Amino acid sequence: MPSLTKKLPTRKMKNTGTGFRTAAIGAITALTLALTGCTTLETTAPSSERARTAAGAPARFGTVDCREARCIALTFDAGPSENSPRLLDILKREQVPATFFLLGRRHIDTYPELVRRMADEGHELASHTWDHRILTELGPDEIREELRRPNEEIRRLTGRTPTLMRPPQGRTDDTVHEICRELGLAEVLWSVTAKDYRTNDSALIRERVLEQASRDGIILLHDLYPGTVPAVPGIIKDLKERGYVFVTVPQLLAPGRAEPGKVYR
Repeated sequence: MPSLTKKLPTRKMKNTGTGFRTAAIGAITALTLALTGCTTLETTAPSSERARTAAGAPARFGTVDCREARCIALTFDAGPSENSPRLLDILKREQVPATFFLLGRRHIDTYPELVRRMADEGHELASHTWDHRILTELGPDEIREELRRPNEEIRRLTGRTPTLMRPPQGRTDDTVHEICRELGLAEVLWSVTAKDYRTNDSALIRERVLEQASRDGIILLHDLYPGTVPAVPGIIKDLKERGYVFVTVPQLLAPGRAEPGKVYR
């Protein structure tokens, strides 16, 4: 099987409020990454990670084998929020697991009971940093602190330490990779975005996800925005009708396993 690893150019940029969002490059779906030519961002597709494992190996997570099934992963950034209980109710009713990239300040520390509920109901918990600071603009010690604090809180609340993180705005570089490797974290970006941070139109959010969805897709949504959670039932219904099976990010990579310091999309 040919490698699906993709390389994209990146650089550090100051946060100007609007200038760091760009259109998709080639076949990559629109990402909120600032892309130029300083360093090289190498990302690994789920199928490439699965292919690294010997043929015939059992899937490591659950009963779904994404080497055979048409898998797709729902991921939610920057929660928990006041909308999370309704989202969790929907996911429970539909028997859909999700991966939550949780934010620390004003989220984990404000809704600890929702963090526990997410873990208890079988969802994958990961880090979206403590303060949502742009990691490529920080020094190494500041990056470590942004990544260390949410992991410690999630471990305290659930007994499990996250192994995945998502950098704010998808902005990452070699320093972030190295610190993630040091802390035992793999970075997870996305291949589908509804840009729900720009609209409260639930129908539009649903439409955007369905237009971009494909096998091994990683869908980026934010449950803190009011238009997102109402769009989720329709997204689930339509994708199930198309034959998709919902999995967490670790399930999507199985029987491979996310490697610290690597970037997955």
